[in-house]
Amino acid sequence: MRFSAFAAALALAAALSPALAQDYPTKPIRLVVPFAPGGSSSIIARAFSTEMAKGLGQSFVVENKPGGAGNVAMDDVARSAPDGYTLIIGHIGTLAVNPYMFKQLPFDTDRDFRAVSLFAKVPTIFVVHEAVPAKDLREFVALAKREPGKLYYGSAGNGSAGHLAIEYLKLVSGMDIQHVPYKGTGPNLIDLVAGRTQFSAAGTPPFLPHVKSGKLRVVAVGTTKRLPILPEVKTVAEQGYPGFETSQWYGLNAPAKTPDAIVNRLARESAKAARSAEVQRQLEPDAAEAIGSSPEEYERYIKSEQARWSEVVRKAHIKAD
Repeated sequence: MRFSAFAAALALAAALSPALAQDYPTKPIRLVVPFAPGGSSSIIARAFSTEMAKGLGQSFVVENKPGGAGNVAMDDVARSAPDGYTLIIGHIGTLAVNPYMFKQLPFDTDRDFRAVSLFAKVPTIFVVHEAVPAKDLREFVALAKREPGKLYYGSAGNGSAGHLAIEYLKLVSGMDIQHVPYKGTGPNLIDLVAGRTQFSAAGTPPFLPHVKSGKLRVVAVGTTKRLPILPEVKTVAEQGYPGFETSQWYGLNAPAKTPDAIVNRLARESAKAARSAEVQRQLEPDAAEAIGSSPEEYERYIKSEQARWSEVVRKAHIKAD
């Protein structure tokens, strides 16, 4: 009898799921951004949520909740009701790096979240100070190998995207350069432009004004193809390291038990938003690529990124501060 009751409950849940999605949403949706306002995560969250609201018929309330390298917000959402009304911006750091960089987390990244859609990728570029005698990445690697341990690279902090990108590059190239962690992109940029460090990696927005002024030189891009805004700059893969890819990426994730019908509805609206002219216009200054994938595609992408970055974290002995 207990088995029959359980089977009946499952059948009822399956029958109600499409109806639930048809009615969803009936109130505003809370979208948590696990970082401080003003960065690419906020821009992408607001661009996508504004477009998605048109199809869903309800607005999004975007809430920035920084702290603990994104773990504070992740913990909050993991504990939220799986009803489609609390979602979070997934990120390379929170989903593919933190699980391996932190000894212990108050949630399980794989079990406590569902992949909804990969929103966008923001390219990583590698730059040198103008005084560095290297026109491209090949020449910089050769210089670093001639003078092991004498060149310095800055990052926005231990475990930041730039730190990980360069440690990944060090692993595949075999060069020996020293890490100088800063408390944010701003302080890192000050010393880089002044020539106190020689090399760095990050997204395009903080670097491009100094590239245009001649203070910095882009020696490679971390994407699989060249950037339209920097068509003359080769990818890392083109310069001797096939398969190399590093970019910041942002997606939409939900608490683990969110019904399939709601997840699929959100994914469809994400894909529509990614194709919209308005989202592409807002992402253009970051040279970001709007994607809007299916849940299955996004899940596979997360797994591939976890495999890549867990290896980098392990081999480079990267630990959380």
